[in-house]
Amino acid sequence: MSGTPAADGTPGLAPELSIVLPVYNEGEAIDPVVRALTAAVTAPHEIVVVYDFDGDTTVPAIARLSAELPELRGLRNDLGRGVLNAMKAGIAGTSTPYVLISMADGSDEPGVVDGMVALARGGADVVAASRYMRGGHQVGGPLVKRTLSRVAGLSLHWFAGVATHDPTNNFKLYSRRFLDATTIESTAGFELALELTVKATVDGRRVAEVPTTWRDRTAGQSNFKLRKWLPHYLHWYFVAFRGRIASVRTRRLRGA
Repeated sequence: MSGTPAADGTPGLAPELSIVLPVYNEGEAIDPVVRALTAAVTAPHEIVVVYDFDGDTTVPAIARLSAELPELRGLRNDLGRGVLNAMKAGIAGTSTPYVLISMADGSDEPGVVDGMVALARGGADVVAASRYMRGGHQVGGPLVKRTLSRVAGLSLHWFAGVATHDPTNNFKLYSRRFLDATTIESTAGFELALELTVKATVDGRRVAEVPTTWRDRTAGQSNFKLRKWLPHYLHWYFVAFRGRIASVRTRRLRGA
């Protein structure tokens, strides 16, 4: 992968981080999100905006911005429409050592990305931006969704041994070695983050976190479908607890 050119046109460092942004008709609203990432992230990176179809209103904005920002590129998702396939296409369509999934609605905090990269460089295979650890916050969003997310996250942390307080947040960084060794089984929406966090935990991989402030989107419409996706979240929730029970049993047998 070629490096991102510097301001004077000379070759820059090859990206070590791919920031994957799945979009659906974000239009010009993508502009401030991309610019905020560009301004905040100092690690060598690329920004990959993944869209489902050529008529998506985000595509012209990507074309315009990429002429100014060489680290930006668009990627068409040919795996099938929807945010899950867009995230999977973004992972498959990049080759950097680290992949960060972030939302294109401006809800995620670009200023924490460098800290996430630092933890990944230190050996973490999953780095979560956490709303529920000390220093983290959540601003806005539907009450039911907020409550379920917090209860699930904290119960998985305290009782199932998941190292992050916020396993359901999709604002996460993954190492390529972990992604290459892991089969993605998710079939609906945003369950991907929970699946990968649970699998990393069960496999004994290092999971780390940084505090973040999440803010509900102020423009456009959320595509989160709680009722439809809840059974899929519950599946991985119980996988985590089964993994915890199996781990405890194994330790007891070894100590017997």
